[in-house]
Amino acid sequence: MGVTAAGPGPALPAPRGPLSEALAAALAAGPPPGPAPLPAAPVGDPWGEDCQLALYTCYELHYRGFAGVDASWEWDPGLLAFRRRLEEAFLAAVRTAVAPVPPLERQLRELLVEPADGGGPSHHLLRGGERWQAREYLVHRSLYHLKEGDPQAWAIPRLHGAAQAVLVGVEYDEYGGGRPERVHARLFAAMMEDLGLDPSYGRYLDLAPAPALAVVNLMSLFALHRAHRGALVGQFAHAEITSSPGSARLAAALERLGAGPAGTGFYREHVEADAVHEQLVRHGVVEALLADEPGLEDDVALGLAAADLVDGRLARHLLDCWEQGRTSLRAPLDTVPAPGVPARHPSVPA
Repeated sequence: MGVTAAGPGPALPAPRGPLSEALAAALAAGPPPGPAPLPAAPVGDPWGEDCQLALYTCYELHYRGFAGVDASWEWDPGLLAFRRRLEEAFLAAVRTAVAPVPPLERQLRELLVEPADGGGPSHHLLRGGERWQAREYLVHRSLYHLKEGDPQAWAIPRLHGAAQAVLVGVEYDEYGGGRPERVHARLFAAMMEDLGLDPSYGRYLDLAPAPALAVVNLMSLFALHRAHRGALVGQFAHAEITSSPGSARLAAALERLGAGPAGTGFYREHVEADAVHEQLVRHGVVEALLADEPGLEDDVALGLAAADLVDGRLARHLLDCWEQGRTSLRAPLDTVPAPGVPARHPSVPA
């Protein structure tokens, strides 16, 4: 097989164990070798750095790929078999952690109620978070928000009728309503620049720990399998229902920490947009989907519960690290050259 075009994506991440090391070596070596599979190394901890990075790397081949990596790896049978083992281990761990999955209606009802004493990262940053913590938060979230809307777009050809039409409408907003300057990923990039971060796609992948990778990996896992379309809708519903109040807190927190209009624009956009999206997704997508395919109710419930799980794991990681006065990244942010404002946080080992 000849070499096919390799896109101008980010550099391959540094390995974190035998799985990601074997994968990186194979991808860097050139086109797929034919029938030779990747080494069948044990998966180990499905929540661990090695498994999550290997899975993220596999999925990224379906998005922008990596610099110098042959594009034909995307559908290589050996790589897909390797990815399947990682996916099965990850999904099994998710199912175990959320069992028993609460009923769908109960989950939706509870998500609509904002706790009076909320304690997540947005509350922390608003109440007294520091600028270095806000910058770290954006680094974690950049893994998703610089590709915002892309994972959920895989659901479009897998839904039909009213659910598909409403989902397309919500996605249209995510992509700026046809205005390139309003694309949400571009607004997030502008926010990163305002806070002195490098908005290049994949720039901080090496600094992102497993809990941040798992948030995006869950979306990609659901998105790339038609069998999980109901779970993807549940994940999307979770994101839209919880986004508006959290975005209001984050916009206020960033303004308090010195961000300019570009540094708050992404979250201010989401305060209003996602208040509308919450209604559209809950009624126009979830209810319409289940009217057509009532057998997917348990899958939608799983998607909601799984999204809550991985978001909660990342939130606990952030708060645990910040309460101890140490970076939540795998290495201090100031080890990565970036334009603008320098990082202001303790320099600690990864």
